[in-house]
Amino acid sequence: MRETASAEWTVALRTRALLGEGPTWDGARQRLVWVDILNSRVHTFDPAGGARTVLAAGQHVGAAKPREGGGLVVNLRDGIGLYGTDGRFSWLHREVVPGRRGNDAAVAPDGALWAGTMPYGEQPGGGDLKRVTGDGTAVTVLPEVTVSNGIGWSPDGSFMYYNDTPTRRIDVFDVSGPEVAGRRTFAEIEEGAGYPDGLTVDAEGAVWVALWDGGAVRRYTPDGRLDRVVTVPVRRPTACAFGGTELRDLYVTTASVGADPAASPLAGSLLVLPGAGQGLAQPAFAG
Repeated sequence: MRETASAEWTVALRTRALLGEGPTWDGARQRLVWVDILNSRVHTFDPAGGARTVLAAGQHVGAAKPREGGGLVVNLRDGIGLYGTDGRFSWLHREVVPGRRGNDAAVAPDGALWAGTMPYGEQPGGGDLKRVTGDGTAVTVLPEVTVSNGIGWSPDGSFMYYNDTPTRRIDVFDVSGPEVAGRRTFAEIEEGAGYPDGLTVDAEGAVWVALWDGGAVRRYTPDGRLDRVVTVPVRRPTACAFGGTELRDLYVTTASVGADPAASPLAGSLLVLPGAGQGLAQPAFAG
């Protein structure tokens, strides 16, 4: 197993996001899209030119992903929304559940959005995972999860990886068309090492996972073996994604909630580990 020190990280954006999350590389526009959930903000960042935008979502936003043809699909407190290229907003699937909000989401190889929810109080079984298509059809795939998090697919689309964070597990499913089955444990995070938050899958089929309260990002080989541990200069990394022109730079969002600014000055910043590996191009939402 290889270990990488936190000194190798670079600060892509020094900011103080309360709960930075969900980095996604928008290949069509060569920019990173990410959110600050608790500040209800959607951010974009062009690492080549330095340009950035900030969009006020109006309510807590768990994830934002590029759409085919431009714009964004967002996983909000009250359902799934769309932003057009002109910035106009519309609801795609509205589902108001008091005490619950949208959390992490990912776009499957077929262009559908897999969007998770979680209860604010993290009551066991209070969240779910839905598959939402471009016409707004929503089907619950996993009911009664607690903190629906990291979602990703193997390079050939035959496996889906998923985190329900409090379980300390990364689970894997067999994929058949739009359906998943055969849920089983892919890897377990030992007590004291943090909790599995957002994840991404690289070109070799390895799974990278950010460890909330663990101060690290881990890489697991396709057979579930721990291959690499990258320490992060903050206690609460939240999610990771490959980006840059060649998809070789690993971007990591972080949280400042619960952090002492003096002791953890980089908490809430967007970090990058250049040349960490080889990522996969991510599909855009077909809607």
